[in-house]
Amino acid sequence: MPRHAHYLPHGVIPAVLLPFFDDLSIDEQSFRAHLRDVAAVDGLSAVTINAHSTEVASCSFEEQRRVLDIAQDEIGSRLPIVNGIWADGSLEAARIARMAEAGGASALLVFPPAPFTLGQSPAMAIEHFKRIADASSLPIIAFQYPLATGQGYPRDTLLKMVEEVPTLRAIKDWAGNVPQHEMHIRELQSLKRPVNVLTTHSAWLFSSLVLGCNGLLSGSGSVIADLQSALFKAVQANDLAAAKRLNDRIYPLAKVFYAEPWADMHNRMKEALVLMGKLPRAVVRPPLVKLTRAEIDRIRAALVEAGLLGAKARDAA
Repeated sequence: MPRHAHYLPHGVIPAVLLPFFDDLSIDEQSFRAHLRDVAAVDGLSAVTINAHSTEVASCSFEEQRRVLDIAQDEIGSRLPIVNGIWADGSLEAARIARMAEAGGASALLVFPPAPFTLGQSPAMAIEHFKRIADASSLPIIAFQYPLATGQGYPRDTLLKMVEEVPTLRAIKDWAGNVPQHEMHIRELQSLKRPVNVLTTHSAWLFSSLVLGCNGLLSGSGSVIADLQSALFKAVQANDLAAAKRLNDRIYPLAKVFYAEPWADMHNRMKEALVLMGKLPRAVVRPPLVKLTRAEIDRIRAALVEAGLLGAKARDAA
């Protein structure tokens, strides 16, 4: 049973990172410290684990269960835990969903199956989500990818999913297309049973939130959850002057975190936390590799510009 039994995905939800030792095993002590650091930020509604940010694709089922156990032990009494469902097959997705509910998670973030890159039908998408919903009573967040990837759900498919899967209560919107993103916000949040749009357009978060999202779910919240929380609050209050000031601080970090290749975004966030003294090392699992010194220097400069690192750290580099 979830500790936060009536949680509805909304608001500011950081997706945390997963520290590793040099031998690529999980550094549990550093993970616990990272969880405490992020969870201490005011204004959060939940924390996400077992997602892109925790390199879930390189984690075994048992490691995912351990990540959930640690998160519950460290912060679960204070905040709901959103557990990612990363699986190419629906049976495995259902197995992970059962594990997540048994482990006390409060919501599920469902990634699209990789086979959808070859083409999908509405029936396939609905079947995948029904299998997960049958395995768990937890509210579901559908991760909406860009349509060009083949893994995004077209409008009509999305509406059918909402109609046939009552526990689908939010989407993590990575449409990457402003008109489509606005359509999601206007249509899904206005349904008889509203479906919240949680933006993950972290490279242009301010612009996205102004459209009316009911929340955000972001890996860069592992570094700047405080700025994201303040930005969301300012936009909700229609205080655009304050929101612009916050966006000016977020912008340099978004620029370096979300540079090409995008696969390195969370690699860069680990390096940022090392520079800030919040992680002991920035080890990633293959196929990711260590960033170059030049890229780490760009991250350092962005942290200084954002006011998160003193200028002396830049000059001493």
